[in-house]
Amino acid sequence: MREDPDIRVRRTPNCDIEACLDTSGVATRVVEYGPSETIFSQGHVGDSVMYIRKGGVKLSVRSKAGREAVIAMLGQGDFFGEACLAGQARRKASATAIAPSAIQIIGKTAMVRLLRDQHALSDRFISHMLTRYIRTEGDLVDQLFNSTETRLAQALLLLARYGTRDPPQRVLPSISQQTLADMVGTTRSCVNVLMKKFTRLGFIDRGRRSLTINDSLLGVVLHD
Repeated sequence: MREDPDIRVRRTPNCDIEACLDTSGVATRVVEYGPSETIFSQGHVGDSVMYIRKGGVKLSVRSKAGREAVIAMLGQGDFFGEACLAGQARRKASATAIAPSAIQIIGKTAMVRLLRDQHALSDRFISHMLTRYIRTEGDLVDQLFNSTETRLAQALLLLARYGTRDPPQRVLPSISQQTLADMVGTTRSCVNVLMKKFTRLGFIDRGRRSLTINDSLLGVVLHD
C-alpha cells in the first residue's frame, strides 16, 4: 500500500466529483492498493468516507462461522464507508481491492462539511446513495425470483458498469469464480459451468488476466 501524491492532478470521467474534492481546501489523501489488498476490515473503526478514483472494490461480510458473503462490487466513481456519517462506529463489512485501485480518503468531519458547503458534491452523493439503495433492493428481488444464470449475467454487467451514468467498461480485470459465486449466491462449480456457456455463446471472452463483457450478454437478462 502506498500513497500517490500525483494522483490528485489526473482527471477521469468523474472529474466533477474529483474537482470538488481537490479544490475544497479539506485535507484528504489518496492511497493506492493492489489486487486483493484489504482497505478496511469488518469491525474496524468507521471514521472516514472513501471515494474510488480508479479500480474496483469488493464489500463483504463474514459470519462468526467464517462464511463470507459479497454484498457489493463497486467501481470508479463510487463512494463507500459512508455509514459512518449516520453514526455507525464500526465497519459492518470488509473492503478489498479487486484491481489496482486509487482510493481517496475523506475524514468523517471533513465529509460532513463538504456535503454542507459543496452543493454539487452533495447532489452527486445523494444520487449515489439512492442508486445503491435501488441496486440493493433489486439484488434482493433477483435472489428471490431470478435464475442463477440471469443473476450471474446481471453481476457481470454490473461489474462492467452497464446501467450506470458512466460509459460501460467492457474489459475487466480477471475476477475469481468464487467471488462471482458469493455475489450471485451459488456455488463455484455452478459459476464455472455458466461461464463456460457464456464463453461458448460469445457473451464473454476470458483471458488470463482479463474478462471482456460483450453487449450480447444483455440478451440473457432481457430474455429472462
